[in-house]
Amino acid sequence: MSTPTLPDVTTRRAPALGGFNLTLVRLELRRLLRNRRTVIFTLVMPIVFFLMFGLNAQYADRSAGHGNWSASIMVSMAAYGAMLGTTSSGASVAVERSLGWSRQLRLTPLNPAAYIVVKLLLALAVGLTSILAVYVAGLVSHKPSMPVSLWIVTALLAWAGSLVFAAFGLFMGYLLPSENVMQILGPVLAILAFLGGLFIPLDEGSVLATIAQFTPMYGLNGLVHAPLTTAPFKVTWVVNLVTWLLLFSTGAVWRFRRDTARV
Repeated sequence: MSTPTLPDVTTRRAPALGGFNLTLVRLELRRLLRNRRTVIFTLVMPIVFFLMFGLNAQYADRSAGHGNWSASIMVSMAAYGAMLGTTSSGASVAVERSLGWSRQLRLTPLNPAAYIVVKLLLALAVGLTSILAVYVAGLVSHKPSMPVSLWIVTALLAWAGSLVFAAFGLFMGYLLPSENVMQILGPVLAILAFLGGLFIPLDEGSVLATIAQFTPMYGLNGLVHAPLTTAPFKVTWVVNLVTWLLLFSTGAVWRFRRDTARV
């Protein structure tokens, strides 16, 4: 009876790009879309808020830079939807942790940074869907008024800036228990949106405006509205976004390494 030949594992090489590949992205996306509650939550809530406040006849048609208030509120709700979508998608890792999926990944050659990139891309996909849903609601309502170019520019800015909250969701997903992660993050996101001036414009020089500069929503709120309101560009917006992105991304990688090290 012949003895089977075992493979020489010493000659194996680590996969390129730390294990990142499109197959992994596709599988993760399919798994994410099965969570209908999260998808519906991130799509419906921003649209409802836009319909409630963006179509108000008392102020919807008032001038706001290159458009009207309805357009400004639509942009705000798109940014809020992107924030909800990316955060909830990133925070879904909390459920994976409870099922032991993170520890299983430790047995594979997948690099922690590559896994974080995959999760960020998936979160951005959900965030983009939320933005498009709000803008479609705006088109159907015929209320928001601004140049076509601004529809595109503001949508892209909201989408790109939401990367910060994708990293935030990942960090919180590895930090908080799975059974109540979104119950905690829901109110937190609403507070961050308020403090960042997304729901109510901030008065320059006020205490709230000073506090807003240190919140994650401050940079995104300023960037997405500037093309419409013609507000002067501030470098602090970009600094704010980059700083929080680095902090949340570093925290997510740190927690991922610590979580998977317990195999």
